[in-house]
Amino acid sequence: MKFLKTISAFLMIFFMANISAQKKTEKFEKLQIEMFPKAKEGLKQVYIQLPVAKNESDLKVEFFVGVEKLLDCNKHFLLGEVTTQDLQGWGYNYYEVEYKGETGGTLMGCPDQKKTRKFVSLQPEIVRYNSKLPLVFYIPKDMEVRYRILRPDAAMKKAVQK
Repeated sequence: MKFLKTISAFLMIFFMANISAQKKTEKFEKLQIEMFPKAKEGLKQVYIQLPVAKNESDLKVEFFVGVEKLLDCNKHFLLGEVTTQDLQGWGYNYYEVEYKGETGGTLMGCPDQKKTRKFVSLQPEIVRYNSKLPLVFYIPKDMEVRYRILRPDAAMKKAVQK
């Protein structure tokens, strides 16, 4: 009985801490994207606004430009290119995507021929974290941009000499 009370108390504390962590609001800089050009025909403009973070110089952002497709068991990737453009007169960058709908992949035999919906992307890119500037993309209308924030491992490790 005492064991059940201990477990119940632990679970209650865990859930309360989880709820309070979810209620934390992220702080964002004022978003300004008016200076970026309008999307060209067949493209759309999307952006990522990063929250203000401690030690931003330690962080990186990895972004993936892609689409969801029905795919077999092979590893797939999109054939296209992300180019960095300079916003003349501002010193900011934005990204333009060139993609003609082509997909590449491995040629493993898939015995069940079952297809599942997967997100497949162009080669991911890693850029520096900066909450003061949005990451602006011009992508084909059927594509999307996903991202993740990369944080350093706290412990520095030493390479092994052979």
